[in-house]
Amino acid sequence: MADLLGSILGSMEKPPSLGDEERKKARAQKKLLEKQQEEEKKKLAEFRVKIQKKIHEFVKDGNQQKYKFETMDKVYRAIVHEVADVAGLTSFSFGHEEEDRYVMLWKKEFAPTDEELLAYRRGEDWDPEKAKEIAKQKQEQILAAAAGSSKHKDVTPVGNYRDKYRHLIGDDVVTKDDAKETVANRSYGFVSADNKRDRRTIEQVLADTRAKKRMKTDIEASTQGEVTSFADQGAAESDETSP
Repeated sequence: MADLLGSILGSMEKPPSLGDEERKKARAQKKLLEKQQEEEKKKLAEFRVKIQKKIHEFVKDGNQQKYKFETMDKVYRAIVHEVADVAGLTSFSFGHEEEDRYVMLWKKEFAPTDEELLAYRRGEDWDPEKAKEIAKQKQEQILAAAAGSSKHKDVTPVGNYRDKYRHLIGDDVVTKDDAKETVANRSYGFVSADNKRDRRTIEQVLADTRAKKRMKTDIEASTQGEVTSFADQGAAESDETSP
């Protein structure tokens, strides 16, 4: 079995080995790739330094509120956003990808409004004075609409309230002041506030309370006496009729 396996392996062709030329070519390609990567890394580092310098100048310039960069690729825009965030700035990208996309910066105290961002996203230029005029026109339209809706409109009542509430206020009410003096219809169980108010003094209330207590005690004593007298009379009659 071992001899058979050895003979099979011996008859198989060996895989081709790389020659010196192929090895040199592979090493050259690897070095070229490493060199390109180093150059790209160096290029990005130089670009970062350049952006840091521009942003520093922008921050120091008190006359500038925003700054627009030229069109650039995504990897460079990412560096701009990163440096701007570290500097405490607001940054947005506008435009179409792979065509004309760019980055704009704003200082925090001059952050863009939603209307300004919408204009840049539409590819339009932002005009602050024009925007103020449009906002003013919108405000005037809102105020005009509110004023129009708040105007008094003459409304014709469908009925006469005096007829509806005649059973409560009577037929003699002709003005608002008269209505205040109207005597309530007692058939409905309504008692005016004047009649509900207790006008007695504290001394009178206490005296009335004591008088009621005395009256209650006298009534109870009188009732008890009558009951006792009736019981005694019944007992006497029973004695008289007994053999």
